[in-house]
Amino acid sequence: MFGYVTPCKMELKLKDYEKFKSYYCGLCKAIKNNFGNIPRFVLNYDMTFLAILLDSIEDSCPKYETQRCMVHPIKKKIVLEENKPLKYAAFCNVSLTYFKLIDNIKDEQSLKSKILKRILSSYINKNHTLYEESFNNIDKILKDLYALEENNISSSIDELSHPFAYLTGYILSSYISEDNEVSNNLYNLGYNLGKWIYILDAWDDLERDMKENKFNGINSVFNKDNKSYEALILNTKDRINLILTFCARQCLHFMNKLPLKKNEELLYNILQFGLMEKIDTVFKRSEKCNGKSI
Repeated sequence: MFGYVTPCKMELKLKDYEKFKSYYCGLCKAIKNNFGNIPRFVLNYDMTFLAILLDSIEDSCPKYETQRCMVHPIKKKIVLEENKPLKYAAFCNVSLTYFKLIDNIKDEQSLKSKILKRILSSYINKNHTLYEESFNNIDKILKDLYALEENNISSSIDELSHPFAYLTGYILSSYISEDNEVSNNLYNLGYNLGKWIYILDAWDDLERDMKENKFNGINSVFNKDNKSYEALILNTKDRINLILTFCARQCLHFMNKLPLKKNEELLYNILQFGLMEKIDTVFKRSEKCNGKSI
């Protein structure tokens, strides 16, 4: 949905880099197989992580093949063959994008979003029946989030980020129901990751949202006295950084409780280094104030 959950390339072994790409390409193929060619344009790094994580608790051995695609028609790519985690990640990828487009239309009356939503709806209506309960629950949780944002009465960033954190926890934990301990750890990992994504995205969009007078969770909670953007980031940067770092550590903590069968080094790279690298990257984009480094 946002594309923040990625590996840290500087710390990534070559074999794990190739493995990540095989999941990414496998997810692209899964979207094609289950929805069609057009929905492949919503392919997302966060959902690639979802597929890797869920596949890592499966006993099955991954199967790979080399294929060409329309983006890389000359050189063949190593692609993970479709499996249950990839199929589920494809559903989540397309569904979350679909609901995000609906929210964009409501907030901005975006013509681009209207066109994309109309295109996606024809694909999603024919292929969400397998996960109909999940589809309806995602819809409900996101409506609760958007209602909370619209009313703008949240007293804390924890309260405001809760619906999206809960949604991410639900998406991870609802994949597996036969093992309560695994499901609970997946939920807690997802909850902290969702909170991390929501707050980091709010920080990333803060300057633009303030200029365009759009809702932003950080501005709503921490800017009751209507500070300027420059003053706001000075006053809140350390606190937001602390919250994000804590969420990242919690993600790693709950991943350590999962019975991982494969992909351990890749998952550790993403949660131990990738999340922290992304925090640094996003914060550096806001480190200019009146042309001078803060």
